[in-house]
Amino acid sequence: MKISTYFITLITAFGCLASAQAQVNGDTVIHATGNPIIRHEFTADPAAMVYKGKVYLYTGHDEAPANQNGYVMHSWTCFTSSDMVTWTEHPSPLNVKDFTWAKADAWASQVIERNGKFYWYVAVEHGTIPGKAIGVAVSDSPTGPFKDARGTALVTNDMTKAAKHPWDDIDPSVIIDKDGQAYLLWGNGVCYYAKLKANMTELDGPIKTITLPHYTEAPWIHERNGWYYLSYAYEFPEKIAYAMSRNINGPWVYKGIINELAGNSNTNHQAIIEFKGKNYFIYHNGALVPDAGSFHRSVCIDYLYYNKDGTIKRVIMTSEGVKKVK
Repeated sequence: MKISTYFITLITAFGCLASAQAQVNGDTVIHATGNPIIRHEFTADPAAMVYKGKVYLYTGHDEAPANQNGYVMHSWTCFTSSDMVTWTEHPSPLNVKDFTWAKADAWASQVIERNGKFYWYVAVEHGTIPGKAIGVAVSDSPTGPFKDARGTALVTNDMTKAAKHPWDDIDPSVIIDKDGQAYLLWGNGVCYYAKLKANMTELDGPIKTITLPHYTEAPWIHERNGWYYLSYAYEFPEKIAYAMSRNINGPWVYKGIINELAGNSNTNHQAIIEFKGKNYFIYHNGALVPDAGSFHRSVCIDYLYYNKDGTIKRVIMTSEGVKKVK
């Protein structure tokens, strides 16, 4: 079931005002003209990748029953677009069950391409080592299917000691630097980072930490014009803040808030991309069914703008969303 029957009438009525969808060769094609962009199911924790003229949007899938006070998430979703308005949903390319060592929770994730292969870093609940863990799946296609690349977790809770709780190993973000070195960042309460080996499935050296003001979770790292940007969820309920550096290893200089509280969602999770000459801020809020609360979230997209000195202007959250690009 893609969405609780408690909400189906509301979502159908609300969604028809701003989007239309159709089935094409087994895929769902969505034409969105406002935020949230996906209205036939709940989507959360967006990550995006630009590859060969398309945006690949990967999200978690909120499936909690009506009025449940907690997350229920079993699989991840994949959408593609060539214009930021018309989105095609592909069959779910990855499920928690694809990791035999995991038992629950398809939490935040990110996909990156290297040498023609696609690596999907995910946060799940470990089956035998108490706490959250980071896994990695691999595919020859950005739309999958993906399979466990290791057969074991990449990061487990017994490997990280800076935070004193069992859910600090969540929200992976990955970047390949200009010199070819890949880095993995993650963490709740503490921002961890480590180098990855060229095979993208093993850590290459010690796990280090980055000190950031009011850091909560959801690191996202990207590079632009020689600047590295590390954005993250700030306090709780969560805003999005960011820091800048000329070197991926720091020092990082805090620059302020990008995104304010997002609707009635206590959490916030962002992806930042450049596509066809425009910059986009992708996030989730709780606007699809306002009474559903923080456990039924929906992905939105708005424009992101940089100042001349490279700093980021505050994102203006809109119901209109973004326009089609050629």
